[in-house]
Amino acid sequence: MLSRPILRALAKAVAAVIAWLRAVSGDDAYERYLTHQARAHEGPPLDRRTFYEEREQRKWSGVSRCC
Repeated sequence: MLSRPILRALAKAVAAVIAWLRAVSGDDAYERYLTHQARAHEGPPLDRRTFYEEREQRKWSGVSRCC
């Protein structure tokens, strides 16, 4: 059986990998937005649904061809 310090270190490593995967995939975008909103802006933040709808609109509006 593994000792407590080893289990804690393993749990921290797993949590770090999960956090990295969320950051790389963009899954943590809303949490990052909330942090930024609280630091840099006044007023209420967007709700999760509105945030993702506006994000998708920005992503897919505009030119979508190569030339």
